[in-house]
Amino acid sequence: MAETVSSDAVHRRAEQLDALDAILPFDRRDQLATLLTDDDVATLKHLASEGMGDNTLRALASDLGYLETWCQLATGTPLPWPAPESLLLKFVAHHLWDPEKRAEDPNHGMPVEVEAGLRSGRLLRADGPHAPETVRRRLTSWSILTRWRGLNGSFDGPSLKSALRLAVRASARPRQRKSKKAVTGDILAKLLDACAGERLVDLRDRALLLLAFASGGRRRSEVAALRVEDLADEDPVQADPSIPDSPSLPCLAIQLGRTKTTTSDDDEHVLLIGRPVVALRQWLEVADVKAGPVFRRIDQWGNIDRRALTPQSVNLILKNRCKQASLDPTLFSAHGLRSGYLTEAANRGIPLPEAMQQSLHKSVTQAARYYNDAERKHGRAARLVT
Repeated sequence: MAETVSSDAVHRRAEQLDALDAILPFDRRDQLATLLTDDDVATLKHLASEGMGDNTLRALASDLGYLETWCQLATGTPLPWPAPESLLLKFVAHHLWDPEKRAEDPNHGMPVEVEAGLRSGRLLRADGPHAPETVRRRLTSWSILTRWRGLNGSFDGPSLKSALRLAVRASARPRQRKSKKAVTGDILAKLLDACAGERLVDLRDRALLLLAFASGGRRRSEVAALRVEDLADEDPVQADPSIPDSPSLPCLAIQLGRTKTTTSDDDEHVLLIGRPVVALRQWLEVADVKAGPVFRRIDQWGNIDRRALTPQSVNLILKNRCKQASLDPTLFSAHGLRSGYLTEAANRGIPLPEAMQQSLHKSVTQAARYYNDAERKHGRAARLVT
């Protein structure tokens, strides 16, 4: 009887998660239905109704599923609300540990049975300690969900902060770039050569790559979520505003709405000018896309799906084109378009504030990293001995 009730509960949660189908990928909804509790699902639906960003809510759901599973494996009980400080410290100890000490003491770090359970559920793939950024993100998600339940946690306690600081130092894991290499102008040219044909998939990928780069290095989630209704034709502009008789170029505005760093009330938009506009219009015309998602799946027979590409598909498209361009796909990801845009802007001497107007970076510190790297390579300080 208990098994029947459990099955019914899973089915009920799956149906409730269907209400979030625009946010949670279909294959993840069934998995989350088995990992989350009824209260968890109710919290996610409440957050969605309150207007929380899709990407943030997707990350919260994923982190919550991981936390529920980890806690069940590590303690034999469901995730408690609010979590005691001892459980937070256990989470840090299980995920940030010293590889050298683990080699000497198998009991150091995450217990073998907990690790095996997470791997069997496809929730843990990497070997070694977690990245500190991942641990901090999951603790932040845990804290947000605690607050939204009207509870107070121990996330700001000195013990947790001290444990995090010491654990990060012990794990000695270097900060990993989201994309090992930036997709700068020369790399982009090679990718475009790889999709220079006239097949539907070539037209789509060419428009996608040009738009993602030229619009300021849009995130893969923003590219996947783009809709025809977000596009607005603008009056043509001059190729060189300083030359009155310079050729005119097509111009198009992209309404971004809510992004990772903005809300739908910010009314953020960016401009596309010239070649990217031509490529985008060609794709939309040939594909006969007049409304809905701009970039869609294309099956092996050339049929265009009504559904949008997923963010992961955007990443796979870039990697596939890298392979076709004889570039190592393991060195590039979709985020390389974002870092590449700022790196290329720095290489061309475009002022940082002007580039940030297009990339919509909110943090000058973050955006300036790409400029600092470019300046170092072109500066004299590293050329004292050559």
